[in-house]
Amino acid sequence: MSRADEVSQRTILVVDDSSLVRLYCQVTLAAAGFKVEQAINGIEAMEKVLVTPFDLVIVDVNMPGMDGFSFVRTLRRTDGAVSSLPVLIVSTEAGARDREDARIAGANFYLVKPVSESELVRHVNVLVGLAP
Repeated sequence: MSRADEVSQRTILVVDDSSLVRLYCQVTLAAAGFKVEQAINGIEAMEKVLVTPFDLVIVDVNMPGMDGFSFVRTLRRTDGAVSSLPVLIVSTEAGARDREDARIAGANFYLVKPVSESELVRHVNVLVGLAP
């Protein structure tokens, strides 16, 4: 199977209350060959991950309804394979405490916005098992 075929079989869920951030991730990851779906907060994201198989979730921290840390904690407590779904947090929160809170919640990695297209794609590739 070619690398392009492997990438095109991976589906990413982008969770952010900012439509601009969701669009940026959608366009960037689609250009890299990934399938991308979107959710506006942790509640909608949980609804989606429980019915649709994803290879990775990219989630913001600050969102109404259910924030990113709460989403990750809830995901990790969920029964079945969904509990081990890789999670990349991408947030404007840049403090050491934020990174530690993400780790404690169960996130796999933490990036601070703004994130370049190449940095986003590189981290996504690693987290879905397509590291170069």
